[in-house]
Amino acid sequence: MLPVDVLAVTDPLAWALVALFGAGSLAERRRPGAARYVVGAAWALFAGFWLLLAPFFFLVQNSVVEALLALAGVPACLYAGYLLVGGRDSLFVLSRAVAVMGLVYMPAETVPLVRQVLVEHVAAQTALLMDLLGYEPTLRPISGRPAYEGYLGAFHFETADPDHGGIVYNIVMACTGLGSMAIFAGCIAAVRAPLGRKLRALAVAVGVIYVLNVVRTTFIGLAFGRQWFDGAYAPYLMRLFGESDPYMVSHIVAEGIISQLLSVAALVVIARFVIRELPELLVIVDDVAYMATGEERDTAAELGLLEDGPDVDPARADD
Repeated sequence: MLPVDVLAVTDPLAWALVALFGAGSLAERRRPGAARYVVGAAWALFAGFWLLLAPFFFLVQNSVVEALLALAGVPACLYAGYLLVGGRDSLFVLSRAVAVMGLVYMPAETVPLVRQVLVEHVAAQTALLMDLLGYEPTLRPISGRPAYEGYLGAFHFETADPDHGGIVYNIVMACTGLGSMAIFAGCIAAVRAPLGRKLRALAVAVGVIYVLNVVRTTFIGLAFGRQWFDGAYAPYLMRLFGESDPYMVSHIVAEGIISQLLSVAALVVIARFVIRELPELLVIVDDVAYMATGEERDTAAELGLLEDGPDVDPARADD
């Protein structure tokens, strides 16, 4: 476990980031020079945000994928800020996207009523799917988690060991899929494109993520509760993640490894559809490619996506 409450630091830091990215984006057109420095500072602060979250993802969330992505985000954010201050104004699009992502996600993360509605809704949908699959989940109020105390989002499973006390699978904010929805909402809102195409892309992205997320929470709950991945490798994973409870191994495998990897693959597929609908988003891809390789690209032109027909003409007001 971590010696300090990381979220007590990162939550207010996230709001500060939203304010900085938002202020820089608003100043972009009238005072681009000043906006570059404001958003550049926001990117530097964003690097510190991910550095703080990396051990939290690994030690508390038991997620190798999220921890590695957080660590990778540290130099990426610093480099993005450096390039933007240096005059790469196309990065304002990505910066606007980050601001919108924060506006979508942070109310649910920091306002208890919003958080409770989302958590209990996902828990209810997960229980319904478990029931349809022939299981009989026991859903009770969450206890022992101060931010979620009393929320109807804890699944209880009995174990073969009468002294263990049973397995508890809690639905928390990380289980709602809102983070992924916020990413797509931010990117879609950040580009200047016809409203009709933006709404179609948003509806498909959010709808698919919602359905897949309920499938994910159901899989993790059943795999953990019924110990689907308890095996000879358990002691090694327990040492790696600092766990003392062997029952946690199935949760680590189901959530921290299988679900995280499949989630990345699903997001790639969704992103491909969204980009076909909104090729303007490829400016973000081009910027990320430049940061990774140092080579300039115009992916939309290479793929001919901005020349395929009237629906992809960014000059149109709507379609």
